[in-house]
Amino acid sequence: METTSAALFFDCKNLSDKTLLDLYESLLMPRRIEEKMLILLRQGRISKWFSGWGQEAISIGVVHAIRAEEFILPMHRNLGIFTGRDMPLQRLFSQFQGKLSGFTKGRDRSFHFGSIEHHVVGMISHLGPQLAIADGIALADKLSTEKKVTVVFTGDGASSEGDFHEGLNVAAVWKLPVIFVVEHNGYGLSTPSEEQFAFKNFTDKGPGYGMEAIRIQGNNVLEVYETIKNLAEDIRNNPRPVLVEAITFRMRGHEEASGTKYVPKQLMEDWSKLDPVENYESFLEETGILDQKTKDRINRKVKNAINDALDIAFAEEAISPNLETELMDVYAPFSQKLKSPPKNRSKSPKRLVDAISDGLRQSMRKYPNLILMGQDIGDYGGVFKITDGFKAEFGGDRVRNTPLCESAIIGVGLGLSIKGYKAMVEMQFADFVSVGFNQIVNNLAKIHYRWGQNADIVVRMPTGAGMAAGPFHSQSNEAWFFHTPGLKIVYPSNPYDAKGLLNAAIEDPNPYLYFEHKGMYRSLSAEIPDDYYTVEIGKAELSIAGDQLSIITYGMGVHWASTAVKDLGISADILDLRTLLPWDKEAVRKTVQKTGKVIFLHEDCLSGGIGAEICAWISEHCFEYLDAPVMREGSLDTPVPFAPNLEKQFLPVERFKEKVSRLLEY
Repeated sequence: METTSAALFFDCKNLSDKTLLDLYESLLMPRRIEEKMLILLRQGRISKWFSGWGQEAISIGVVHAIRAEEFILPMHRNLGIFTGRDMPLQRLFSQFQGKLSGFTKGRDRSFHFGSIEHHVVGMISHLGPQLAIADGIALADKLSTEKKVTVVFTGDGASSEGDFHEGLNVAAVWKLPVIFVVEHNGYGLSTPSEEQFAFKNFTDKGPGYGMEAIRIQGNNVLEVYETIKNLAEDIRNNPRPVLVEAITFRMRGHEEASGTKYVPKQLMEDWSKLDPVENYESFLEETGILDQKTKDRINRKVKNAINDALDIAFAEEAISPNLETELMDVYAPFSQKLKSPPKNRSKSPKRLVDAISDGLRQSMRKYPNLILMGQDIGDYGGVFKITDGFKAEFGGDRVRNTPLCESAIIGVGLGLSIKGYKAMVEMQFADFVSVGFNQIVNNLAKIHYRWGQNADIVVRMPTGAGMAAGPFHSQSNEAWFFHTPGLKIVYPSNPYDAKGLLNAAIEDPNPYLYFEHKGMYRSLSAEIPDDYYTVEIGKAELSIAGDQLSIITYGMGVHWASTAVKDLGISADILDLRTLLPWDKEAVRKTVQKTGKVIFLHEDCLSGGIGAEICAWISEHCFEYLDAPVMREGSLDTPVPFAPNLEKQFLPVERFKEKVSRLLEY
């Protein structure tokens, strides 16, 4: 990476002396904090430090250029965003030390947090996903006709991730008011830019997305400030995304322990001459704006603020773990108020697909802030026609066709939630969720536990085999998410529950995965209420009562179990879990206690399925009630095959009947 010039040229234009000095004081704060943190790191009083030394002008220029009520999504080198938004330093330092008064209560490190009060949404370690979150915040502003801009940071290394492409592409297609700031500092940890990408500058990428791209000297705080300020003013009135490449250099290691031995000495020396703090300070002194007395006063003020805040943070005791608090904070507080269907009101025969569509339509009417997103869900009505006619009734702003970018759209949903919207994201097939897996398990699931922000999103998952659709349109992947705290999972087996569980999931401000079996869409029908109603989350339903054994299952398994019971001529409890996370332990205990024999059935592959966890729980907590081994059956431990005869063998239907017969022999 080359330096861009031998020196920085500052043009103060019409800026007042006060503004110029405010920028200086603001620029000084992150530098002085970092100087202090490096001392504390060597003393062993903090455990890690991610440096922004040499890049401070970008954060400070940006944070002063936009309004306080506009969101910024920084990275781990943007300390100046946090200080520039006047976050209390003692809380910031407590955050760095993992103390209770930090922004994450000791649950996440350094800059991995947000604060709605300060309109800051921090990163996760995976870097790229926050670009789509910025898209969601900007979409919310656009839908609410708020003339605001959102600024999101990324690095040249992080731009290699697919989330970079998805985030920029969605913003361009939807003309979202987002400024994407790429801090081009030459390295992704130790990997130089030429080993990350083949182009020279990020401004080359803008035209490919149909967006403007601007390159600025990132070490010049006035150039950053003026550029972002002018862009923001324009974008508020003419919403669109803009890519801003800020050329800069990181003068210390990726994190302090990694060092900088991989950087050529001459390159380091050249960039040291462009230090953003020293150069700006010299400019102010040379122009007579900053005299020695003012300089000393500002430095004392900054250092005193840092030292005073550090004293408070260090005086705070280490966290005393509280089990109840830890478990309680995994989800946003919500107490479901069950909405039962009114008595003596009309009912209509509805297939499962109709019930889902009915519930979604009624939720759209109930919640004007509910936004639907997915591939082909607009005029086409979705591949399964669940949203057929929705765009005509609710408009294209609320029923949004999306590009093929599962990760970005889930991230957009989180951004909408941050602004108080609800979102439903349709996976065209549940199999495709793998492309958005990171957003679900690391952003949606963890964000409330980390810093108290809920994720008000329902991800609909058309799932299941039996249609000879092969390995990528037939998977049962609910167990992928069952292991992830912070998510809720529902899986209806009939039209009544399909509507009621969907409505309940949308009501709840927590993230849901809603599984709907494609094979039941048009093969099941029942008379269900036409009115809006909900089904209790976390409550299983005894589908059939019997006394010889207990079959615990969900989804299509309920119907396979019912057929098996009839074919075998036996009497069995069939417990339909309905909610997989959280699952109904008391209902499971009750049926095991009643029959003493239990088998779990699911369509998912046998190994590592949900049945394994629940059977283990039964063995541990209900052992004294058992008269036989706890059994389970699922599909083969292979991918889902395409040929009908192979698929029939793959599914557990016949093996399940054989195992039930064996269980009865005990």
